[in-house]
Amino acid sequence: MRTLIKNGLIYDGSGSLPCLKNILIEDDRIAAITKSQELYADKIIQADGLVVTPGFIDTHRHCDIDVLYNPDFGTIEMTQGLTTVIGGNCGLAPVPVSKAYRRDIFDYIEPCLGIAPEQLKMEYFYEYVRALKGTALPIHVGSYIGTGTLKASIKGYGKAPFTKEEMEKAKAYISEGMEAGAVGLSMGIMYQPECYSSRREMTELVSASAPYGRPLTCHIRGEGDNLVSSVKEIIEIAREAEVPLNISHFKATGVKNWGVTIGKAIKEIEEARYKGQDVTVDFYPYCGGSTTLFSLIPPSVMEDSPEQTLKKLAADSGKETLKTELYKEHAGWDNMVTAIGWERILISSAAKENNRLFSGLNFKEAAALAGYEEPGAFMCDLLVEEQGKVGIIVLSMSQEDVDTVARLPYSMVISDSLYGVSDFPHPRLYGSFPKVIREFVRERHVLSMEEAVKKMTLLPAKRLALKDRGMLREGYYADINLFDAETLRDYADYENPKRFCTGFHMVMVNGKITVLNDKVISRINGSVIEIH
Repeated sequence: MRTLIKNGLIYDGSGSLPCLKNILIEDDRIAAITKSQELYADKIIQADGLVVTPGFIDTHRHCDIDVLYNPDFGTIEMTQGLTTVIGGNCGLAPVPVSKAYRRDIFDYIEPCLGIAPEQLKMEYFYEYVRALKGTALPIHVGSYIGTGTLKASIKGYGKAPFTKEEMEKAKAYISEGMEAGAVGLSMGIMYQPECYSSRREMTELVSASAPYGRPLTCHIRGEGDNLVSSVKEIIEIAREAEVPLNISHFKATGVKNWGVTIGKAIKEIEEARYKGQDVTVDFYPYCGGSTTLFSLIPPSVMEDSPEQTLKKLAADSGKETLKTELYKEHAGWDNMVTAIGWERILISSAAKENNRLFSGLNFKEAAALAGYEEPGAFMCDLLVEEQGKVGIIVLSMSQEDVDTVARLPYSMVISDSLYGVSDFPHPRLYGSFPKVIREFVRERHVLSMEEAVKKMTLLPAKRLALKDRGMLREGYYADINLFDAETLRDYADYENPKRFCTGFHMVMVNGKITVLNDKVISRINGSVIEIH
């Protein structure tokens, strides 16, 4: 099958200025990019007035479970031009999961990854790859090895470090996953149980991936008052473990840090890069983040496991302790309540039907609706009733800081989309990539089109060593977007987050049309991303 895309304005992903050329596709590959009009094709696509780019690559989604069990997976992704996505981020993944801690792990990750069905029982990464291969994939899907789940699978969510034998088992899990094709390693040092890990323990664990040369991507320990020290920590870990590093959703949270802390953190990164260390960052194009309500519990209140913590909070003494500790500063931990206030913390999801009325409200509003005078008491009771399964949105960043990160030549666009059951998910789930083009390119001129396209295509492809993807080049896979640069737009916002993007004339996955005029017409052209 030969397909010809004629007269499109090609942004090839390299960051170069665009050019008017034709693209000839043979089966799943680009056969030629040329000005010649003397080309034979079975199908001709007129692209006059349209922008032609590589398919967008999102290296940070939490779609690990959704891809296996949701028959509509791919709709949200393809209608914003995504042709490749990567799961297993922030150390949170559905594998490896041991029988002993299966329920604890799936309860903990549910607000981020969604509900795990009973049949999901995978102890080894190769089993996840096999499951992906047994699924009709609409787009290309790969995954990191999540070290948070890995540690919890071995010893639960307690505070104790690995024993020597447990460390060897953890390293074996990493080697198995790398051999099975994982794109790299991910950590979530803000989350349990990794928040208890020492730098020495993390360095030893990460070093198990060094022989494979694949990157470590990390949700660092703190992104507010502790941003600079957290950046230093992960740079040192990556350097000592001798692995490439990507800092996930790089940002500065907390009003008092705006305009100040991000520059100090960038200085640490650029000093490391100047010395030859391979360090990159990624960002999402919003001033609000999304996480679990559990992450707001101060370390002084945490017990060895989520179950024990919830049992503590269920007692009156535990509630009083939480209400006190929520308004204190804790060394080495960023307190989001004191940093941005309850009005900037929104409830995005709750597992129980009777609590869904709080979705979309900030904590001050929700507490008042529930009859509480103090939001901390409401937070405590909500956590206990929901067994920790509450998602939140934190409006924690300044636009100027987001723009600063966007302009860094080594920053990439991600969405950090959560797939927990939610009436009010973060709008980044539906709109991240077209939002970059609409707002950051067209409206505010933060980036040029060629810069934005590069951050969504070639840079993530290079970061993960995705062979023959991320550019429009002869011999590369034909993952291609066609759109009108003036009309492409996102609609999702915090008030109405479940709104699809419009403006894609066409999206192609491996040379096959999957989206035509914003409508998904095929779901079977994707593949499993494996790195070997």
